[in-house]
Amino acid sequence: MHYVYILASGRNGTIYVGLTSDLWKRVFEHKNGFVEGFTKRYGVKMLVYYEAIENFEAALQREKRMKEWNRIWKLHLIETINPAWRDLSDDL
Repeated sequence: MHYVYILASGRNGTIYVGLTSDLWKRVFEHKNGFVEGFTKRYGVKMLVYYEAIENFEAALQREKRMKEWNRIWKLHLIETINPAWRDLSDDL
C-alpha cells in the first residue's frame, strides 16, 4: 500500500504533499525532525490528510497532480475530509 499525504504547520498554515509506503514511519520522521528540508525548516508536522492507493504508479501520479494544484484546492480537500484540522497521526 502507498499513501499520498498532506502535512501542515497548523490550520491554514504551510502545507506539504508527500508519498510514502509506510505512513506511520514517515510521519514519525517528520514530527521528530529526521527529514531535512522543507518540512523541518517550516515546522510542517501535522498530518491533516492521507489516502491509501495500492498501485505505486497511480500513487505517484496522484502525488504529482496534487503538488500542481493551487492552494485553495488543497485546502478544500483537507477541509472536506478533516474540517477540524485534527492531527490524523493520532489515529495511526
